[in-house]
Amino acid sequence: MSTEEPKSYQPPKQCLQDRVILITGAGSGIGRTAALSCAAQGATVILLGRTVEKLEAVYDEIEQAGSPTPAIYPLCLEGASEQDYQTLATTVEQEFGPLHGLLHNAGLLGQRTTIANYQAQIWQQVMQVNLNAQFLLTKSLLPVMKTADDAAILFTSSGVGRQGRPFWGAYAVSKFATEGLAQVLAGELDEVSNIRVNCLNPGATRTPMRAVAYPAEDPGTLFSPEQIMPAYLYLLGPDSKGISGQSFDAQ
Repeated sequence: MSTEEPKSYQPPKQCLQDRVILITGAGSGIGRTAALSCAAQGATVILLGRTVEKLEAVYDEIEQAGSPTPAIYPLCLEGASEQDYQTLATTVEQEFGPLHGLLHNAGLLGQRTTIANYQAQIWQQVMQVNLNAQFLLTKSLLPVMKTADDAAILFTSSGVGRQGRPFWGAYAVSKFATEGLAQVLAGELDEVSNIRVNCLNPGATRTPMRAVAYPAEDPGTLFSPEQIMPAYLYLLGPDSKGISGQSFDAQ
């Protein structure tokens, strides 16, 4: 069992070699960078997202870098049914065999307003993408992950998912729920599988979502997605074996 601090991890070359990792929201922001970083470390990456053009651009970047050939799986998490997730799991098993990593990165910000003014439709939309889709995707992929020698599920948390903050509405509540989902799942899988489950808070990072949440902020003061990748590589890779049920910060 490693006691490495994720944010100070120095990934050895090809630390994800021969691993298959599925990343949601892989078309932009942290998901895109995570896909490029995992591929550069030898992983075969399954790029999941709703915008095919963005996924194709990431696919091309990975190919041009000489990394293992990735795969594209277009899926709208807001509208996907339980059967859609089962079809995905079957496809992954048939095409790739065991799944070693699952990064839940996709998320919606929703409204920055009071609970009193929050639109019910947007609340449902945020909870569907940020929580319900994570449950359905995880549930469908657990059998494919249990066949791996060791596997990691990584949920994306937030500072507002640990301490509630005014005007963060459904986003904050969904992140509190994500932390709870991860803890419940980690406890259930402990000692009965080779799957570890953790949460990672990226912190203030230069992404499109951050720019919407903080329009007046100078992006030059923020960490780039590339700078927070050590924590992702650690928690998705074999060096974090034995670490489960924890919530970490990427910076």
